[in-house]
Amino acid sequence: MWKLEAVIAQDFEPMLALRIAAVQESLERIGRFDPERARLRFQEGFEPAFMQHIVTEQDGRVGFFTLKPRSEGQVLRLVHLYLQPGSQSQGAGSWVMDRIKQQARASGCDITLAALKLSRANDFYQRHGFRLVEQREFDNEYRWSPAMEQRA
Repeated sequence: MWKLEAVIAQDFEPMLALRIAAVQESLERIGRFDPERARLRFQEGFEPAFMQHIVTEQDGRVGFFTLKPRSEGQVLRLVHLYLQPGSQSQGAGSWVMDRIKQQARASGCDITLAALKLSRANDFYQRHGFRLVEQREFDNEYRWSPAMEQRA
């Protein structure tokens, strides 16, 4: 049903538009939506080597994610996981999360990420076994470890 495709530099603009569509409501909820800031932040973290498109046969590209190794080792950082609003709650995010966790298990890595406060993404990550480890002004920081599954 879903597959992954590589990201190239020319994908920046459509990926930025998708990201804005996916997060605008959450950013507005906390009073932080600014299209120019969104562009700059995305541009700073745009690294195609660590990014993948989420693709369906019928709809084409419906989302993307960025998964980067952290410098402290044994940690993968999920920087982005965005789906077009019309493609949310249809299983693609869970499908991607399963693949990311498989990769983390195989390499013995934890996964960290941040989610905007008041975003529905918080519920999604908690349903997938991520634990809240820190609350910041605008974000919640989460962590998942393969060891968590062994204890459960």
